[in-house]
Amino acid sequence: QPVPTQPPSASASLGASVKLTCTLSSGYSSYGVGWHQQQPGKGPRYLMWLYSDGNSNKGNGIPDRFSGSSSGLRRYLTISNLQSEDEADYYCQSEENAASHSD
Repeated sequence: QPVPTQPPSASASLGASVKLTCTLSSGYSSYGVGWHQQQPGKGPRYLMWLYSDGNSNKGNGIPDRFSGSSSGLRRYLTISNLQSEDEADYYCQSEENAASHSD
């Protein structure tokens, strides 16, 4: 099973862009990940499933400013034109393993 890891935090200004990184364990470059958002006091929100080829399937109602990309073992979530409501924890998940990323 791939074990995704993420840096613990990231920061950016409102209106800017931020790129969050999820790194899979060695040997799992063909695996995709799910990206989820959890705002303070709320339940998790599914953002997208990101495939190893960079294609993604977004959840319902997810704005276009959320996008995904892939390179090798890394799976990226980019949030453009940051809004105040984007302040949240972001999780990448592959199979039964997950790692959290606060932003």
